[in-house]
Amino acid sequence: MTTTRPTILTAAPVGFTADGAVDLDASRRILEFIRDSGVDGSFVLGTTGEFPSLSREERRALAGLSLEVLADRRVVVHVGAPSIHQVRELIDDARGAGARAVAVLTPYYLPASTTAVVDFFREAAAAAEGLEVFAYLFTARTGNAVGSDQLAQIAQIPGIIGAKVSGETLEHVASLRKSVPADFQLLTGSDAEIARVTSRGIDGVISGVASVLPEPFVAVAEALSAGAADDELKSLQSGVDRAVELIRGDPERMKAGLAARGVEAGTSRMALDRPEPELADLVRSFSGLS
Repeated sequence: MTTTRPTILTAAPVGFTADGAVDLDASRRILEFIRDSGVDGSFVLGTTGEFPSLSREERRALAGLSLEVLADRRVVVHVGAPSIHQVRELIDDARGAGARAVAVLTPYYLPASTTAVVDFFREAAAAAEGLEVFAYLFTARTGNAVGSDQLAQIAQIPGIIGAKVSGETLEHVASLRKSVPADFQLLTGSDAEIARVTSRGIDGVISGVASVLPEPFVAVAEALSAGAADDELKSLQSGVDRAVELIRGDPERMKAGLAARGVEAGTSRMALDRPEPELADLVRSFSGLS
C-alpha cells in the first residue's frame, strides 16, 4: 500500500561575496542546483537565507531571482519582519516579483501577546490577499511562542493555508494537527524526520540540508510513496541522518558543501563559523564525487 509522499521544500541559502555583498551569480547557481535536484520547490529568504542581514532592495532582487530560476517549482517567499509595516512592503515586493505564496514569521524581538500575534497575522493575510500565506513559527528565534489555541485562530484567517514550524519536536508539530483544519498544511523544519512526518499528519519538510544533499531526502520521499518496507526505509534514513550530521542546517556549511559539489555558492554575511577543511572531502565522498 502506498503512503503519501512528503513534500520537500529546500530552505535556500543566499550567496555573498567575501566583502559581504549579495552575490546574485552565486545565488543563481544555488537556485539552479535546487531546481535540478528532484525536490518540490524552495522556501526562500528565510533563516537559511540570512534574511535579517538583507535590505528590502536585496530581498526584492533575490525574490525575483528565485521566482525566475524556480519558475517550474513551488516557491514560498519569506516576507517576515518585526513590524506589520515592513511586512506589507515585503508582500508588495514579492507580489510584484510574481510570488504566489509567502511566509510570515511571528513578530519578534519585543514580546507580543496572543491577541497581538493573531492580529499581526490577520493584517498580513489581508495585505497578501490573493496569495497563499504560511505562518512561520520559530519560538527559539522570535521569542514569541504560538500554541495550539493561537494556531487554531490563525488557521481560520482567510488566506492562511499552512504553517512552517521550526525548532520543535516532531511530536509537538504533530500535536498541532488537532487544532487546525484537515487541509491546513503543516511543514516542519525537522528535516531529519522526513520518514515519519506523513504518518504524524505533517505534510512535509523544509530542509536547508536538502539544498546541498537532496538525494537521501528524495529517496526517502519516493520510497514512502511506493510503500517501501521498513527495512528499506531504515537503510535510506541512514543517508538522511548522515547528511544532517554533515551540514547541520548551517548556511556556511551549506555553501562549503555546495562548493565541494562544484557549485560556487559564495560565502555568508552573518557571523558564522568556518567549517572544518575536511567537510569538502566528506561531502564529495557522500555524493560519490571522490
